[in-house]
Parts: sequence; structure tokens; C-alpha cells
Amino acid sequence: MILTYLLVVVGGYLLGCFSTGLLVAGRRHVDIRSLGSKSTGATNVTRVMGIRSGLITFIGDMAKAALAVGLGTWLAGRDGAMLAGLAVVVGHNWPVFHNFRGGKGVACSLAVLVLIFPIETLIGGAVALAAIAITRYVSLGSLLLISVTTVAILFRQPFWPAGCWALVLTALGVIRHRSNIQRLVEGRENRFTPTAEGKNVP
Repeated sequence: MILTYLLVVVGGYLLGCFSTGLLVAGRRHVDIRSLGSKSTGATNVTRVMGIRSGLITFIGDMAKAALAVGLGTWLAGRDGAMLAGLAVVVGHNWPVFHNFRGGKGVACSLAVLVLIFPIETLIGGAVALAAIAITRYVSLGSLLLISVTTVAILFRQPFWPAGCWALVLTALGVIRHRSNIQRLVEGRENRFTPTAEGKNVP
């Protein structure tokens, strides 16, 4: 069983290392890691390259997370799905093939949460969408998505393993959003404003 779990973790991590953002930006000879927030995630791709590119990135990142969860479920059931879910987020955030410079794991986390804990994610998603609509801070919405969903999981699911798993996922999100949190506290965070396709591309 240990070998199965190891396969789940390695498979999930490698799937996470596939960078949709780098692929989308690379097709237009743009290094997304040198522009905007320098993240390879959908929010930065949208800011720099436009809504269409950002949407493709978002869907691609969700798809790889869904594949990881599917692999984990197939090999080791729900525990495997949770392990693969964490691994794909880690791979997305710190991809070994791209000098450990990745995204912030929001789209991957969303896909993982929806597939494993759909009801709890609906609660977190509603709060996140409301926050983004009111404030236009995507980072705040992202943090609320993960944290509120985690609180819902802690209320609705056993602490082990579901609650512990959710807390780890939240910790990963907080780690990747440290600079955003600091800017939010200081009132310097950028509000999200979609741009025309490719408008900000040099």
C-alpha cells in the first residue's frame, strides 16, 4: 500500500508540474514569469495577456488537478484522491521542471476541493465570489475560497483525515499568498481589472 501511495504522490506532483500558463504564454513568445506578479497562474495570465488566455490557463490547471484526483481515486480510493490533490497543488506551485517557479495553486485547489468535497466547496465558493465582486481583490477571494471551505470541512467531516488534509491545503494557499496578504493589510493590493487580449504583452 505504501508503494501505491508513493505512486499517487509522484503522479500527482508530476501532473502539477505541467504549466498551462507557461504553455499559453510561450505560444506568443512571452515569459509570464517576468511580467505582472510573475506567477504562472490564471490571474496573472489574465492580467498580462487577456481574458481568453487566462480562461484557457484556468481550465488547463483545473483539468490537470482533476486528472490527479482521478488517478488517486483509481489507485487508492478517497485517501488516494486527497494525497494526489495535495501533490498536484505542490507540483503546480513548485514545479521541478521550471526551477520551482509556478503559480499559487488556486485553480488546482478549486478542482481538488470540488471533486472531493463539493458541498463544502459550494459554501466557500459563494463567499469567495461575493468577496471578489465587492472588492475586486482576487487574492482575497482565493484565500476565502480555501479557508471557508476548510472551515466547512472541519464542521462537516471527521478531523482525520479530511480536516487535517484541508488545513494542509489552506497552509499551502497561505504560503503562496504571503505577499498578497501583506499588500492587503497595507492597502496596496492590486484590484483585478481584465484587459483586452494581449494588451499588456510587450
